[in-house]
Amino acid sequence: MSARAIVIDGVEIPETLLAQEVQNHPGASAAEARHAAGHALAIRALLLNRALELGLDAQPERDEQGREETPEEALVRAVLDHEVEIAPPTQAECLRVYAANPARFRAPALKEAAHILIEPADATSAADAAARERAERAIAALQAGVCTFAELARDLSDCPSAEVGGSLGQLRPGDLVPEVEDVLDALQPGDIAIDPVRSRFGWHVLKLARRIDGQDLPFEFVEDRIRLGLEARAWTAAATRYVADLAADARSRGVALSLTADGGVRDGSATLGDFLGDGQAGERLLSWLQATDADLARRLSEAADAVGDAPADFARQAMAAFVAEADDERWTNLISAARDAADPAVACLAAVLRSKLVPAKQTFTVIRRVAS
Repeated sequence: MSARAIVIDGVEIPETLLAQEVQNHPGASAAEARHAAGHALAIRALLLNRALELGLDAQPERDEQGREETPEEALVRAVLDHEVEIAPPTQAECLRVYAANPARFRAPALKEAAHILIEPADATSAADAAARERAERAIAALQAGVCTFAELARDLSDCPSAEVGGSLGQLRPGDLVPEVEDVLDALQPGDIAIDPVRSRFGWHVLKLARRIDGQDLPFEFVEDRIRLGLEARAWTAAATRYVADLAADARSRGVALSLTADGGVRDGSATLGDFLGDGQAGERLLSWLQATDADLARRLSEAADAVGDAPADFARQAMAAFVAEADDERWTNLISAARDAADPAVACLAAVLRSKLVPAKQTFTVIRRVAS
């Protein structure tokens, strides 16, 4: 075992590996960050070990942004795909979601607008003033009916939309910069803003063509979207339960896996829960104690006699109680106690018995009173 390690979720994690991982888990406190890092390392190890047990082989995939999975990420995905199953949502479930959330399934209000963009020739205030003056002259020409908006846009606009008469098409809320959108929202269909509007792109002459009110989308149009959302939510919940069960099973065995400093699974990892069924470990215990800790051997014999059990049976019952009740801190302390033992199984049993049979030493705090 490693020189310094802790046990989290049934996985023995070297302190050096935990120190590296904690950088990826900022928390409100150092203890919170350590716990999150240890939990992440433990779950990753348990999932990868499960992939090995299942004999899975997964090829890394790419997402829509072109990012490729690591081989380990691919194996984790393969485990969850293999082990996590959900029932597809029914049409009745989809209908309930549709009826309970009408605002989610409503097409947004749209507006059709056009603009003429006049860009300043350079970044000087003089160029900016000249661009504004050109925009004001364009508005005056439109008000006088000298030409149509589309004709003027084709002649003056510095935007590519000039080719289509300045049309910006159908716009959703948020499609335009706020200063332009605010002015268009204040116009009535067919109106042209009486003043040019400045944005980071230049000066705009704006026209609102029409508004299209938002509409409720029919169920048939959104059913597939609702079904995908329900499936995603159900799969996430099922995967969370699966991972929690995997960790609970590992904790029930004490130390299911031991990691190396580089994050690999150590060959021959001790599984302390397995010792409960190992008659040899229990039978070796009394003679081992008599040779190494006569006082504890005596206490074990006396305690076993008091309840009419053989020492080995008493030891196994004590270990069973420990496995059922111990938290990560107690498992960490147990591993530390057995780290350098020639027989870790017996050393662990002895440590559990010592905590059960040997009274804890009392500690006292000396308070030094200072005269006022």
